[in-house]
Amino acid sequence: MKSTTFRSAVGAVLTAALSAVVLPASAANAAESPAAAGTVDTATARSFGRLAEAVLTQRTAALLDNNKQSVRRAAPLAEQNVRLSAGQTRTEDTALSTLRTRKARLATLGEAYTSADTRVAVDRIRVKAGHATVQATETTTLAYKKIRGDEPATTGFQAHHRLSFTATADGKWQLTGLTSTDDGPLAVNEPATARVATARTTALPEATPAAISKPSQPQTKPAGSYNYAAMASYAEKYWQNYNPAYRKFNEAGGDCTNFVSQALKAGGWANKSGDAEDYRSWWYDTSYQSTSWVGANEWSWFTLDAKRATNLANVYYMGVGDVMQMDFDKDGSKDHTMIVTYRSSSGVPYMTYHSVNTYRKSVASIIASYPNSLYYAYRT
Repeated sequence: MKSTTFRSAVGAVLTAALSAVVLPASAANAAESPAAAGTVDTATARSFGRLAEAVLTQRTAALLDNNKQSVRRAAPLAEQNVRLSAGQTRTEDTALSTLRTRKARLATLGEAYTSADTRVAVDRIRVKAGHATVQATETTTLAYKKIRGDEPATTGFQAHHRLSFTATADGKWQLTGLTSTDDGPLAVNEPATARVATARTTALPEATPAAISKPSQPQTKPAGSYNYAAMASYAEKYWQNYNPAYRKFNEAGGDCTNFVSQALKAGGWANKSGDAEDYRSWWYDTSYQSTSWVGANEWSWFTLDAKRATNLANVYYMGVGDVMQMDFDKDGSKDHTMIVTYRSSSGVPYMTYHSVNTYRKSVASIIASYPNSLYYAYRT
């Protein structure tokens, strides 16, 4: 069995981030303390980054297939001037327990990871009245264990986090909160949190939920009218580095459906003109786009109405170029859209998507994180 391995580094952008929060020495010395002055010094800022790195690396380690349960960290969970608060320590203990349960659930679905590479870049630090808010980007790659022998080499994602630090009376800092700022499915190392269902009105045409149990016999995707290899190639090219030819919608509800629409267009889907608010149209131009291009529900309605795709009875029936959607809380509204960019010879689809930017994540891994959600599979 391979040993657990990690590589990690605080991003070089930390230097730029510090310029926004560190005063010249003469100004800082005049204040009662850096926290009171609304600043942190360079050493403390770097400690923020190392602690974020350590916590996220520890979460990733909880998923690895290794008999040794000791955690290899990029840095200790406590330094001279920065550490976890008691409350956050309990939160992380619960998170690790949840992630180990997820690892066991993944094992029953035939998936495991042998090693991981977790890196954290600090993007911004803001300090006010004894509180520091740190924006950080995590980039993690996990190596699939060769259980069936047909798994891809790796899966990867980028996730964005907000960390909250509070200054203590002795001038030190405690991490009091760590939250994801992304929409979409959980990153595989992010513990689940309860979602609250919200009511919505029903719209037609309605998709049919797909089964999530792996069938005894895999189903082969028949030849279709589109270039499915081109769809997959596009998605795997731009899963992390966005295509500058398209607008981003991360700050407007998520970029997932916009990204899938781009991939479908790359594979041959043609624009269908019409009013932007009419789900029966599907288009994108230099100044605007139809709601069906960017909205998960509207995309589904358009797709079924225009017969661009049909519903599949099981998520494991999907092939390259097919699309999967999720309703996290079963409230009738679809929350996320993904596209298959790889399918193993034993019939496991692997999804690539935006929000959280993710490459080749298996359907099994997604189900392990959301066993009670509704899934919709579309044959394109």
